[in-house]
Amino acid sequence: MLRTGEQYVEGIKKREHAEIFVLGKRVDDVTAHPFLKPSVKSFKATFDAAFEEDTRGLARAYSPFVGEEVNRFVHIHQGPEDLVAKVKLLRKLSHKTGTCFQRCVGWDALNTLYVISGKIAEREGRKEYLNRFIEYLKYVQRNDLALAGAMTDVKGVRTLRPSEQPNRDAYVHVVEEKAGGIVVRGAKANITGVAVVDEVVVMPTRAMTERDAEYAVSFAIPLDTPGVKVVVGRQINDGRRLEGGEIDGLPYMFNHEGLLILEDVFVPWERVFLYREWRWAAQFVEVFSNYHRQGYAGCKSGLGDVIIGTAHGLARQLGIADKPHVQEKLTEMVFLNEAIYSAGLAASWEARRLLKNGGWWVDPMYANVTKHLVARFPYEVAKLSHDIAGGLLGTAPSEADLKNPELRPLLEKYLQGVPEFTAEERLRLLRLLE
Repeated sequence: MLRTGEQYVEGIKKREHAEIFVLGKRVDDVTAHPFLKPSVKSFKATFDAAFEEDTRGLARAYSPFVGEEVNRFVHIHQGPEDLVAKVKLLRKLSHKTGTCFQRCVGWDALNTLYVISGKIAEREGRKEYLNRFIEYLKYVQRNDLALAGAMTDVKGVRTLRPSEQPNRDAYVHVVEEKAGGIVVRGAKANITGVAVVDEVVVMPTRAMTERDAEYAVSFAIPLDTPGVKVVVGRQINDGRRLEGGEIDGLPYMFNHEGLLILEDVFVPWERVFLYREWRWAAQFVEVFSNYHRQGYAGCKSGLGDVIIGTAHGLARQLGIADKPHVQEKLTEMVFLNEAIYSAGLAASWEARRLLKNGGWWVDPMYANVTKHLVARFPYEVAKLSHDIAGGLLGTAPSEADLKNPELRPLLEKYLQGVPEFTAEERLRLLRLLE
């Protein structure tokens, strides 16, 4: 089944027991809360993409597991073409959202679990993980679920292994085994989009030894499972969301991260995909991280397009778009941006099959080249955009000032560049770039 964006929004309203906190207060409806509504809108775009003309072909894929079209964000890659489509889709969605749309980690988690559970089945003859995962995958695809992926533990003392921590819960681990499943405890940090999803896929975060076996676990749970809490993290300028308004209030699309706390959470066996499999933890992280790094090429180049377009718009407002020094900066920004995109496409086209029955994985060299470029080039693109925008990017008056009848004529007079653009249009572009 392919869900529309509205069906996704209605679905997360029905989570019965989700414990989500923002600024110390529990949130009952994430779709209406000013801190989280932009995240809902951004996540919603991944569902709408399957129905919009310019993204429909990229956002849908045929699943051999359920025998029908599914949203690509829950699809298992069937070849290099699927991996290329991933990068192209992420770039398109970045154009639509101007931010992270938060669904990629869960997608990469699904593909990683398919590879790792398949490898265990092929090499060791143990098929229980693969069988469980495929049944879960069918459930996800048939219901077009919104997934978060949770890999990064809080980690405690960084020089100590999971089993050596003074706080045993510094890494998510199994505290009890029951006939029907396992009980887990711990916390995962920096989890993208976690408050606005249907379910969370939990993964190991590092290489393990035999002593760390209780920490080598992967499973999936609905977000409203008893014992699960989400504490939404702060972001720069997030207080503006409480001010209201349509310029400074940041009411459009944005992302969030949160702390996922698991306090004695029961997970039934059918949702456990790794259990005490410490030998496979390092390879799990390697497979996942390369999938995720390849995806950066799409979303980061798409965001780069937004920055470049905004910088060009501001240059037009200032009357300098055709000046050589501005043209040079814009050209450099395009070069840096396309280098990121190209590396991701290379990682996709050079994909390899890790299983007898699929398990297509990106080229790890090119995926890591993508990662290194993403760790450098977007900051250079941003710096060049700041050079074009000027100091007002950091000192512009507020939306409230613009709405003040006494101040507006003065601001329109003194903040206007070329006459065809208003001061309000300039402020909107500055806020977008900011």
